[in-house]
Amino acid sequence: MSGLVLKLGPKERILINGAVVENGDRRTRLSIVSPNAHILRLRDAIHPEEVNTPVRRVCYIAQLVLSGDVPLDEARSQLLRGIEQLSQVFTDPDSRTQLARATAHLTGGEVYQSLKALRCLLPREDRMLAAAPA
Repeated sequence: MSGLVLKLGPKERILINGAVVENGDRRTRLSIVSPNAHILRLRDAIHPEEVNTPVRRVCYIAQLVLSGDVPLDEARSQLLRGIEQLSQVFTDPDSRTQLARATAHLTGGEVYQSLKALRCLLPREDRMLAAAPA
């Protein structure tokens, strides 16, 4: 069986196709077998006031697709343009791999997997911004 496997902690919330689902008192493992389901872990969600860096901006657009607020057809070009802009800054091989994965997943309609690849860049971006002169 293929698909997305989510491991949820007690009382953890996720957004599935626009509906908030809360886990019970125990750890749970869910298999999402529908290929086009939009899933977002709310603990990982970036809130609008936190969208203050280039990587966060691209991740936030992907989140809007997953939450159902923006159709993928409308967001795809913005996401691809954002990934292209990030590739101008993230030139190391591992970052390039993550950006290539994000692009491949996005072109395949797998927004969650694209977001997952992009989120790997957040700690790197934080380090780059911390090292930049003020």
